[in-house]
Amino acid sequence: MATNIIFLHHSTGGVIWNGGVADWFTAYNTEHETDYQITAADYPDTGGGYEWANYPYDYWNLWVNHTEDYLGEHHLDYWCANYDVIVFKFCFPVTDMLANSEPDITSSVKSDENYRLQLAAVKAELLTHPTKKFLVWTGAAERVEDTTEANATRAKTFFQPGGWFQSTWDVTGDNIFLWDFRTLETDGGLYLTPAHASTDSHPNGTFAAEVAPLFCQRLVDVIEGIGDGVTVHRSIGRAGRKVVVAG
Repeated sequence: MATNIIFLHHSTGGVIWNGGVADWFTAYNTEHETDYQITAADYPDTGGGYEWANYPYDYWNLWVNHTEDYLGEHHLDYWCANYDVIVFKFCFPVTDMLANSEPDITSSVKSDENYRLQLAAVKAELLTHPTKKFLVWTGAAERVEDTTEANATRAKTFFQPGGWFQSTWDVTGDNIFLWDFRTLETDGGLYLTPAHASTDSHPNGTFAAEVAPLFCQRLVDVIEGIGDGVTVHRSIGRAGRKVVVAG
């Protein structure tokens, strides 16, 4: 029986997809006699007038605040009715995290407090679909030219190993898993590194080709029941050597 995967993304996710995700799964299925079918989709796709935004506020708004399709954007129930594994991510402006503000789950202001409220509500919604699996990327990073040190520091603190997203929001034993994309982009630092960047805060094709297999293998780990294992955090050595770091 096929395992159907949907990868919900915008432009950064599209770069990684074009790094060879579909071809990787074709080869993996042939070698291992599996039937893991992956499809990519822009989400939200804005066709019905929703903003081109996929931040914690937007997943809360589309999946929790609204209980059915909204402005042409599918509710989580649709994705769960049609796919076994749902992958979603946040594009790089998610890391423009502002200083502490008055917490407000209905606010699109990008702050630690709002993210915690929104993501906690999203997690509760994901857990209502226990037969499905979810893989969530840590927030994509920006180049030093495109953000501030203060905002980048807040984002690193929030998304890094040991931070709230990886140590509190994510727990072992449930149906939600992470892929630490941010650490790969930043080599553990504050910013998308020049070696991994294009002419803006999108990653480049070389980086995409290097990390697409890591993303794919992470997905396979989740599908095959070892998603809480050692492949949560991966890094790429200076010469392209892939190194697994225990999570």
